Amino acid sequence: MRITTHASWAVCAMTLALAAAGCGGGGGGSGDSDAVLSASWGDPQNPLEPSNTNEVQGGKVLDMIFRGLKRYDPETGEAQDMLAEKIETSDSQNFTITVKDGWTFSNGEKVTAQSFVDAWNYGASLRNNQRNAYFFGYIEGYDQVHPEEGEQTADTLSGLKVTGERTFTVKLTQKFSTFPDTLGYNAFAPLPRAFFDDHDAWVKKPVGNGPYLVESYTRGSQMSLRTWDDYPGDDKAQNGGVDLKVYTDNNTAYTDLLAGNLDLVDDVPAAQLKNVRNDLGDRYLNTPAGIIQTLAFPSYDEAWNTEDAKKVRQGLSMAIDRAQITDTIFQKTRTPATDWTSPVLGEDGGFQDGLCGELCEFKPDEAKKLIEEGGGLPGGKVTITFNADTGSHREWVNAVCNSINNALDNERACTANPVGTFADFRNQITDRKMTGPFRAGWQMDYPLIQNFLQPLYYTNASSNDGKWSNKQFDDLVNRANQETDTAKAVDLFQQAEEVVRDNMAAIPLWYQNGSAGWSERLSSVKLNPFSVPVYNEIKVS
Repeated sequence: MRITTHASWAVCAMTLALAAAGCGGGGGGSGDSDAVLSASWGDPQNPLEPSNTNEVQGGKVLDMIFRGLKRYDPETGEAQDMLAEKIETSDSQNFTITVKDGWTFSNGEKVTAQSFVDAWNYGASLRNNQRNAYFFGYIEGYDQVHPEEGEQTADTLSGLKVTGERTFTVKLTQKFSTFPDTLGYNAFAPLPRAFFDDHDAWVKKPVGNGPYLVESYTRGSQMSLRTWDDYPGDDKAQNGGVDLKVYTDNNTAYTDLLAGNLDLVDDVPAAQLKNVRNDLGDRYLNTPAGIIQTLAFPSYDEAWNTEDAKKVRQGLSMAIDRAQITDTIFQKTRTPATDWTSPVLGEDGGFQDGLCGELCEFKPDEAKKLIEEGGGLPGGKVTITFNADTGSHREWVNAVCNSINNALDNERACTANPVGTFADFRNQITDRKMTGPFRAGWQMDYPLIQNFLQPLYYTNASSNDGKWSNKQFDDLVNRANQETDTAKAVDLFQQAEEVVRDNMAAIPLWYQNGSAGWSERLSSVKLNPFSVPVYNEIKVS
């Protein structure tokens, strides 16, 4: 068969990097296949529709209850066939996809080609207002089902055709050489007819085709997932289920772990990093992940969208002492960022160590000068907004503000604006209520340089929360996506990243490792390259 040959180019370097670092821990043991573990969690922003979830907490659940055409290897990140029996193309624009036989949803309904086509049409439709609609933007007919202005004039994507019970074709508007690698992202998951027949009931208790079932969910408290005994995949759960417990403070979660009231924490608080080795010994894991923390800006606010404001953004970047913050607060479990991607991609995959240059170096005198040249901070001060419930964000935001204040010799130049929960924080961002820089950490959806750039900085992209727009950047991304030559595609994406740098579209802060700590009940604990626990492999004694 003729299968796209580009599928491995972006993950080769990443595979080597992660293999060298190691992704797992906790030993082996047979475990109790019926035992349930408890893990820390945060309420997702939106209902768990695959095409409407683009944040980490909801993504964790989707990874447990769904399987798509591709799955990213939990150790290497490589895109591997899951429900895809084969994906064929001769031109990187027209694809024929064959779905494996024998797969069903947990309600017994068979997974067919129609299951994917219906789900993708739903996700793309403007009237459904899905956050991940943008991921279907390269499929022919997207401009009719999701026009930039006005009402949609079609209900389905003309580029999707069901040709058999297990086969369908995809026609893109242009060549997209890495399209098959994107199909492991949750937005492309299949949906059962129950989703469409009784949508309200499905949202309350989602039905998928993954190794776990949703048993119950009480917002603000807990989601209980249990093993699906008839799951047809070869990655069956090694435990009886997972209780995801909602915490609004990860310090509390860590305390519960030490007290024996929680089995797994996948976000060790910064304040505990100096103690975690003594507290947990070999029940602690810290591994490289495809995550970068940045500060984004509201380009929809005119004060931040001028040529002078670019100098202010550059100056703020140079006022941040990344090395000191990552050393003192994060105990060197973060690395100061020097580009806008992640080292896990490797150089061949597009990572450019040092691309940011002196704009990401701590130079307080130059920072102060640039900000003055740009007319000063809008309104005389800058306020950094962040969610206060997870991620130890309060500590590092305060440290960033202290660094900026010291650089500008003004103790009131920078202030912190905590938002109580991640969901509320995301809602404020979605509603365009930001008036200054805000936390914009990015966890890759799939291991391609494209994913660190296009969703975040392309005009009107799904995760372009600041609404930054630059035609030169867009044109370079379009050209890169059409390029079937690996080296040329990477080079074009890197040129696009240089546009991001020259405009300081967002301030890169640091590359983030994934961390986890667990109780003595657990073994075979690992984090995937996205820093998410591989729940189905965890064993409970």
